[in-house]
Amino acid sequence: MTPSDVTRAVAGPPSTMKRVLAVISLIAITLTVLLAVIFLLKQPILLVGTFVGLAVAGTGGWWLITEQNPRRAFGIALLVIGALLVIASFWWASANSEGALWRLLILLVLLAVAISTARGALVRNLHDIDRMRANRVQPTHPVLICNRKSGGGKVDKFGLPELAAELGVEVVFLEPGLDLAQIARDAVARGADCLGMAGGDGSQALVASIAIETGVPFVCISAGTRNHFALDLGLDREDPRKGMIALRDGVERFVDYATVGDRLFVNNVSLGVYATIVQEDSYRDAKTETTKEKLPELLGRQAEPFDLQFDTPDGQHIDGAFLILVSNNPYVMGPSLNISQRNAMDTGKLGVFAVNAATGAEAGRLIARSTLGLGKRDPNLHQFEATTFEVQSRSGRALAGVDGESLDLPTPLEFRIHPHGMRILMPADDILTAERRRARNVNVKDLLTVAAGHVPSRLQPTSPSSAR
Repeated sequence: MTPSDVTRAVAGPPSTMKRVLAVISLIAITLTVLLAVIFLLKQPILLVGTFVGLAVAGTGGWWLITEQNPRRAFGIALLVIGALLVIASFWWASANSEGALWRLLILLVLLAVAISTARGALVRNLHDIDRMRANRVQPTHPVLICNRKSGGGKVDKFGLPELAAELGVEVVFLEPGLDLAQIARDAVARGADCLGMAGGDGSQALVASIAIETGVPFVCISAGTRNHFALDLGLDREDPRKGMIALRDGVERFVDYATVGDRLFVNNVSLGVYATIVQEDSYRDAKTETTKEKLPELLGRQAEPFDLQFDTPDGQHIDGAFLILVSNNPYVMGPSLNISQRNAMDTGKLGVFAVNAATGAEAGRLIARSTLGLGKRDPNLHQFEATTFEVQSRSGRALAGVDGESLDLPTPLEFRIHPHGMRILMPADDILTAERRRARNVNVKDLLTVAAGHVPSRLQPTSPSSAR
């Protein structure tokens, strides 16, 4: 079976069961919304009390991180008062309305049904996933680059060099003072037909860029501290040994990568407050203390606005955002169990998230609206998707955290997504995990498409030939 045959097989119409699940989910969503509206209309104190409580808590939280004492102490007090207001609102609603708890329980059940059936409707059939697993690649000269210091020594803790030897994989260690990019290029020059990296996300991005440059597949081994890239790919972050098999027998998959200028990143680029804090020499050894010390200076009443400017897709010009996060594929934001994760790595879109609240009141409103799922309506929060994005500064420079690495870059910063531009190999068992992650990205448009008997465009795989 050729790669194009696999693509056509996976792109078939949804089964009858999936169409039924999509219909059930749409009905459950509709009932959930109707019952929630009716419940809130009968319990206005719950809506008002919750919103006010969140706003008060948000203001207190803002003062807590941006002010020194005594305003920081007032911030803590407001945070507690806001939380008590939210709790009191729910207590009052349940105590003063007959059947309120039952209505809340029904809402939760309907919501659970809507989510579970939606994910069942959107995840690919197991037979389709088996066809994807058949698209195997077996490198003959794989090379694994290991950073022994990364993740507190995970490379040696999990015995990755020994396992690599058993698999017949060449191992190269990243020693202090060596150039990681040159190590990867030298490996390909020696005949490597697959590059793996056991290390953190910054190292993953650099070796992946060499793999793309030289046309060989890449394998991500989750031996870093946080392993965000591995998580969002659907790999096992807890045991990097499980990913090693892909160096010898992996399923071929094409995912997106992003660039800022000519620098590749696999996770995100952060500008503003976080990028400024991580530039401090003390940050590496004392993250919490450095952050606590610098935040009032950067976000307090006397702080200067950040020298960052950009335009939104609707033409709005934003100046002085204290946080800009540009990600390789959009992160889940707002009320969700998957918050700060990417459910898919092949959407062909950058995710842009920026905040320019300047006062405690603005921060409070922003937090309250975001918690209630209304963040996109807040004028101080900007969240959108794009294929290209540009950030400017009057100074001609901007501090940036690129996959966690502190850099000082010339502006304008030009961001670009490269759809299906990275060829990676994954263990066959992790393909199902990746597909389940994709199905978490539930939206009504996709459910309507499945109910009508079609495959949503974002679930249509791209053939390897078109990805190159």
